[in-house]
Amino acid sequence: MEPGKKPHVVCMPAAAQGHITPMLKLAKILHTRGFHVTFVNTEFNQRRLLATRGPAALDGLPDFRFAAMSDGLLPSDADVHQNIPQFCYAVMNTCLPHFTALLAKLNDPGSGAPPVTCIVADGVMSFAYEAAKEIGVPCAALWTSSAYEAQVTDKGHLDTVVHGFRGMCEGMRLRDFPSFIRTTDREDALLNFVMTMAERLSLPNAVVLNTFDEIEGPVLDAMRDILPPMYTVGPLHHYASLVVPVGTTVDGLGSNLWKEEDDGLFEWLDGQDANSVVYVNYGSITVMTNEELLEFAWGLAGSGYPFVWNIRLDLVKGDTAVLPPEFMSSVSGRSMMTTWCAQEKVIAHEAVGVFLTHSGWNSTLESICAGVPMLSWPFFSEQQTNCRYKCTEWGIGMEIGGEVKRVELAEMIQEVMEGEKGHEMRKRSAEWKEKAVRTTLAGGPAEANLDAVISDVLLARFNSPNDEK
Repeated sequence: MEPGKKPHVVCMPAAAQGHITPMLKLAKILHTRGFHVTFVNTEFNQRRLLATRGPAALDGLPDFRFAAMSDGLLPSDADVHQNIPQFCYAVMNTCLPHFTALLAKLNDPGSGAPPVTCIVADGVMSFAYEAAKEIGVPCAALWTSSAYEAQVTDKGHLDTVVHGFRGMCEGMRLRDFPSFIRTTDREDALLNFVMTMAERLSLPNAVVLNTFDEIEGPVLDAMRDILPPMYTVGPLHHYASLVVPVGTTVDGLGSNLWKEEDDGLFEWLDGQDANSVVYVNYGSITVMTNEELLEFAWGLAGSGYPFVWNIRLDLVKGDTAVLPPEFMSSVSGRSMMTTWCAQEKVIAHEAVGVFLTHSGWNSTLESICAGVPMLSWPFFSEQQTNCRYKCTEWGIGMEIGGEVKRVELAEMIQEVMEGEKGHEMRKRSAEWKEKAVRTTLAGGPAEANLDAVISDVLLARFNSPNDEK
């Protein structure tokens, strides 16, 4: 790099919590490598972030800025980030002109920023590929889900074993594949959106994945035969924790769309025995019925173990999540309830012994890096596939199958905490933690792959400004 000049990367996440979080981690890492960063939120999410994190939350730095972009949808006060069909429509039809207009604004000499030299876009925000081509800069796609999500299948009975998919484990049932490809409607909007986004992964200059080769090796090998150069740089949250200086302004930049509530949570955890606490969180999109909420509640109560339960206000379909007084009195003194918390920090606390999760990829990686076994209740997307692998291939999970029952849940928690199977899961979790941490250490595969994608792709226009890429 020339002294005094900075490459400028524009980071474009999908407008959902599970996509924003890993993109922000990568943006922070790139900032440590000397990049000027512009992090793009939708106008809706920009307002949410300011509301939950305070008016100064997005002030950033002179060389780490936030920008807002319209998604082309009508303004709404509703939680439109959870309206998945609207999101798909916007990506396919209305986002591109708004993104190109933002890039033109950033490239204006009066913007105070260096010219845009590269783009990193979420793998489902494929309009960014056209925008990058239009302004002549390279574009890398960040795939924020597990690599398995790229696999597709045909319809059939949910217990049918599906064969013939390179890189996938043996015995995969139809129920273990991502939820959106199990429809019998070939015109299903979500099915066609995901298939289109997967097909368009051939268009960017590179595909960056928040994973590591040891855990998804076979499917990564299969994908390398059909996609542009692929770089595994995960687990991003752990890598960022090692390279982003603690206590700096950039380190303090957050991505939570919900207000975090501590309310003595970590002091409470400090007072619990090691590996004694059940941590429960179903992510940012999962919803359930009130009956399911009650079964989970009484299952936790019946287990006898202390627990932390993260309950979003919109967790129950069409209603506010409310637990009965008799439940609250029965778990008094051994429970902590929050609406949103610093999950990465909670899972890593020595008191947490098991994670009851929807099996989203961010949650899965955070649990692996903490060495914490999981109870899995998958809801959507590739969560079913993640669940299958953690239960049958990696040996670090148990599935809460189908309809949740309080007695069965209590018994599963007890088994993980004190049973023979739980002992084996804890042993395997420790082994996977060692592998995940090792891959992110200085000189490890994550750093080497990041070096490669930076030099081979992201700096291509910066180092050769007159060479059209």
